[in-house]
Amino acid sequence: MTEQSFPVTRTDAEWRALLTPEQYQVMRQHGTERPGSCALLHETRPGTFQCVGCDTPLFASTLKFESGTGWPSFNDPLPGSVAMGEDRSYGMVRTEVHCATCGSHLGHVFPDGPPPTGLRYCINGIALEFEPDAG
Repeated sequence: MTEQSFPVTRTDAEWRALLTPEQYQVMRQHGTERPGSCALLHETRPGTFQCVGCDTPLFASTLKFESGTGWPSFNDPLPGSVAMGEDRSYGMVRTEVHCATCGSHLGHVFPDGPPPTGLRYCINGIALEFEPDAG
């Protein structure tokens, strides 16, 4: 990801104080959590998935689907919530997904999802928190 300015910024020390070591590794160092390791993988209640780094609503639960990959997958983000950049790590060219508010790495998007978008936003669950709908 190229350096950009985001509405929410923190120093490295502030990020380390806010996030667990595992979250820091994924969200600030572009890591990946172990597949199948996140409790949110099987979250099916109505609600919204938010960025752990800044509480920005990112994905509606209605757009979550079971991809069989071991990571929470969505076919579309909430409008304006994510930004994308080119990721050339590991000898591949992929599209990185990051939070448009704080710049935290969330995962990647692939063109093998279900209709209507045909996209699969493959997101590290450790970067998300779930806010159930009131009711």
